Amino acid sequence: MAGVWRAVVLALLFGLAVCGCREKEPQANRKETTDQGEVRREADMGTTLQWLGHASFKICHDDAVIYIDPWKVDSSPQDATVVLVSHGHYDHYSAADVKKVSGADTMLIASADVVRQEGGGQAIRPGETVETDGIRVTGVAAYNPSKQFHPKANNWLGFVVEAGAKRIYYAGDTDLTAEMGQLKDIDVALLPAGGTYTLNAAEAAEATRQIKPKLAVPYHWGDIVGGRGDAEQFASGAECDVKVLDPGDTISLEQ
Repeated sequence: MAGVWRAVVLALLFGLAVCGCREKEPQANRKETTDQGEVRREADMGTTLQWLGHASFKICHDDAVIYIDPWKVDSSPQDATVVLVSHGHYDHYSAADVKKVSGADTMLIASADVVRQEGGGQAIRPGETVETDGIRVTGVAAYNPSKQFHPKANNWLGFVVEAGAKRIYYAGDTDLTAEMGQLKDIDVALLPAGGTYTLNAAEAAEATRQIKPKLAVPYHWGDIVGGRGDAEQFASGAECDVKVLDPGDTISLEQ
């Protein structure tokens, strides 16, 4: 009789284990068919954003690693799939830091002045799009309409990065512009908030009303110009969720 009960218990445990495996199947592996018959993933998996400090970010999505304006990088990971550089000012374009994050197959996408200085790479202008390894990058005009620091004629850049289903806008060094107000379906807006050369906290908050992102992250504070108070003022005035990060902080973009 004990042997029978032992067999029953083992059968029940086996059944629960099988059910548990099915129940825990990763959401990313579940498929659904659209009206056009296309099969797509229900959700992006593994998309993260790290603030490296000042105006530098690292985005990881599946096997892609994207650096934006790397500056003062502590190590030499050489893990970049793509490096984006918005313009040639020293706190955005650092040849030494581009080298630290770049490997043999890294693609540089940047403003024309940076590509000239680098001696290679893909130059883009506002409105142009480049696609590589499943990542789409579109240039967005970044300039000061009424200040001399970033003239519109320079064709310096912000970027919309499309990684899977996520659309991430990096504003570059900019004030409020007409082009910014035309952006649509932005999931995450990375916005300068330190003032002087770019948007200040109140202007960055106004940008969230125009762009209507789901999440915003302030940058261009804590080094050269601006402080945590600017970031927190922006967070209190923004019309979306805001994450104020410390340098090195990483957040998931899956929610």
